[in-house]
Amino acid sequence: MNIKRIGLDLAKNIFQIHAVDHHEHVVLRKTLRRDRMTAFFSQLSPCLIGIEACGAAHYWARELTRMGHTVHIIPPQRVKPYLKGQKNDANDAEAICEAISRPGMRFVAMKTERQQTLQAEHRVRARLIRARTALSNEIRGLLGEFGLVLPVGIRQLRKALPEILSQQELWDDRFIRLLSELAEELQMLDERVARHDRRLEQSARDDVRIKRLLAIEGMGPVVASALVAAVGDGRQFKSGREMAAYLGLVPRQHSSGGKARLGSISKRGDSYLRTLTIHGARAVLNACQNKTDRRSQWLKALSERRNRNIATVALANKNARIAWAILSREEDYHGLQAVG
Repeated sequence: MNIKRIGLDLAKNIFQIHAVDHHEHVVLRKTLRRDRMTAFFSQLSPCLIGIEACGAAHYWARELTRMGHTVHIIPPQRVKPYLKGQKNDANDAEAICEAISRPGMRFVAMKTERQQTLQAEHRVRARLIRARTALSNEIRGLLGEFGLVLPVGIRQLRKALPEILSQQELWDDRFIRLLSELAEELQMLDERVARHDRRLEQSARDDVRIKRLLAIEGMGPVVASALVAAVGDGRQFKSGREMAAYLGLVPRQHSSGGKARLGSISKRGDSYLRTLTIHGARAVLNACQNKTDRRSQWLKALSERRNRNIATVALANKNARIAWAILSREEDYHGLQAVG
């Protein structure tokens, strides 16, 4: 079969194929069950296969690449303009097949199994932190109903709970029992988060890319490992600015007629990674007051001239560009002079 390009619409059990030849004529429209996927594609001559980014996209991209095919993962929003008619699997596969043929199309870099494992570690850790925050807010709310308002911060809550539980004569017995259970649950979540932090620190010691990123101020094991899990070697981006734009750290633009209009940051891309990068930059800004190096002087001047939030995002943007240079060039970081 003379197949040049295939649009593959993924699902859990039923997969839709749309194939064209070198004359752009449709040569195959086919539905495949999951257990027939490997046998079908292993018999095909190597060709270009497009799949839409989804939960299993990276797995199937790796499997099809091992069979000798060239696989491009395309974001769903890039497929939508090529959809003809109403949405169904056949039309989706045709739209994918058409979209990957465009010369200026942008694709998603295929993740390795190690990257996906590291990303899964971060997702579980983030879920535990959300659960811990919700639990701490619940404890504060219950204590507030009994007239006790604690200072802001989870550290203040951890510090106050043992003292509250020791004053059992001042509280209802059933409430103390309930509060003890909530305190145990909070401690359990702290231990689980700490366990994931230790695993991420181990990943930082084992992966040379993460170790290189740790030299950047504002990049600890959590931020650096999340960045490597998301972008790998960063070579899917042409420049550091492209990676900063992927993280949503560049100004939103609405320009016309030769007049440039720049707004707040676009907040596109991975919100989790952007949040970590900005938190790391904020920690650097808080610690730069008594420092005299170039970066600290620049940060202090920017925060005084504009405001602290703008200075924080500016540093996060700079760190993203430096990280791209380190990852894509496979070089160590030697300070601001190393980056053009």
